[in-house]
Amino acid sequence: MLTPDEAPTTLGAAEALHLLRTGTLSIEGRLVDASNTTLYCGLSRDGLTTACVYKPVRGERPLWDFPDGTLAGREVAAYELSAALGWNVVPPTVLRDGPLGEGMVQLWIDGDGTVEMTQLVRADLPALRRMVIFDAVANNADRKGGHLIPLPDGHVYGVDHGVSFHQQDKLRTVLWSWSGQPLPDDAVDTLSQLRARLEGDLHDTLSALLTRREVAAVRRRVDRLLISRRYPEPSGEWPAIPWPPF
Repeated sequence: MLTPDEAPTTLGAAEALHLLRTGTLSIEGRLVDASNTTLYCGLSRDGLTTACVYKPVRGERPLWDFPDGTLAGREVAAYELSAALGWNVVPPTVLRDGPLGEGMVQLWIDGDGTVEMTQLVRADLPALRRMVIFDAVANNADRKGGHLIPLPDGHVYGVDHGVSFHQQDKLRTVLWSWSGQPLPDDAVDTLSQLRARLEGDLHDTLSALLTRREVAAVRRRVDRLLISRRYPEPSGEWPAIPWPPF
């Protein structure tokens, strides 16, 4: 059985995606704190072995505001958005068949366990600033502190994006430290490039995972950021912080 310490995080994106799509998936355990069925699995192919998280669609808990059976696709859409931004916010993630049917399969990332999470969410890190912009575009309704995975080199991954991409504004996050501050020029440039891709290849990719209205809402959120050129602020129409926050 693989342990998290044995799960490498050094795979390149293309290699990781190929392994996630084609590797043999074996269930090793369950992450019991998750609200939906979340399984820790081994993944192997051609002598390469790693660990991953598998969330089968059949294990998704029904929600009042998100259509049933769509959370796995939203997790994959979050990865595709992360890849398009070039910020490596979300670990490689695919939609594939598994032992319990179709589901989301994501590369396991072994974070730095010495980081104090209550301090991390208040830290002024470039990785967290990028996370804020990513969440605003994805309309992440559940950016808890526990959904951040810090690495020893300062990079921070985000996971658990099943309740993202709703067409109505639902941004909830613990990362409000930069609320209303100007976006850096490089972030504006990245968003401009993203907006162009939303008229081409990224539009096609997201359309296979989200509804037409949800993809249109992604474009509107990018446009809003490009017009304001500021980090998002709480709307006052929706709880600003998820509960529990960690």
